[in-house]
Amino acid sequence: MNKVNLNKFNNSNYKPAGKLKIILWYFTNMFLFKIMLPIPSSIKVRILKLFGGAIGSAVVIKPNVNIKYPWLLSIGDNCWIGENVWIDNLARVTIENNVCLSQGAYLLTGGHDYKKESFDLILGGIVLEDGVWVGAKATVCPNVRCKSHSVLAVGSVATKDLDKYGVYQGNPALFKRKRELV
Repeated sequence: MNKVNLNKFNNSNYKPAGKLKIILWYFTNMFLFKIMLPIPSSIKVRILKLFGGAIGSAVVIKPNVNIKYPWLLSIGDNCWIGENVWIDNLARVTIENNVCLSQGAYLLTGGHDYKKESFDLILGGIVLEDGVWVGAKATVCPNVRCKSHSVLAVGSVATKDLDKYGVYQGNPALFKRKRELV
């Protein structure tokens, strides 16, 4: 039986941007986003746009947010990104309008092929449609679409698409009830 051999891991074909851009973003992210200082959201939005992010209006970005690559990020209007959110976007992440990412939410777009001894990198984008709420410490996995107004409850893990207006909870997240707005 074969065994994992991390010496065989090779992701040299994954090039999200040039080295200079990645290095510049690394330090910008470290000193302006991943800190607890209350830097105004308007400044953060301008910086994300400078790095190629497509960012809408009235976006709130709280302190200590980690964004892997802003050029692979699209955020619509009236979105809230809470403290300690990690947008680990090795692949495209699309956040539509009126989406709330609560404290510590994690958007994960990469993983590894555990069936290969070389532990190959696997990527998959994420889409959060209008009105989605990702609860505190909840995780959205690669290739997941959270459909319009779905809710991923606190600490839950979405490994599959969430239906519109569904409330999901658990690991893996399971449908619990319909979201009814009043």
